Amino acid sequence: MKGRVTIDRELCKGCGYCVEACPLKVIVMTRQFNKAGYFIAVPENMNNCTGCAICANMCPEVAITVYRGDEE
Repeated sequence: MKGRVTIDRELCKGCGYCVEACPLKVIVMTRQFNKAGYFIAVPENMNNCTGCAICANMCPEVAITVYRGDEE
């Protein structure tokens, strides 16, 4: 099953839990920062995403939304 991840850059506090938790290394930390000054995580290797939602479950800020298949 194909998946897709979106991350709300303003909610992200750059903890990196999602990066560590993702078994397929879909999410990476960047040198971009949000309005609060936190470096943010972004989905980079979207072709690898299966929609497992481990990243979303790990996010303490509830900044990650995972879509599976054709969900919008």
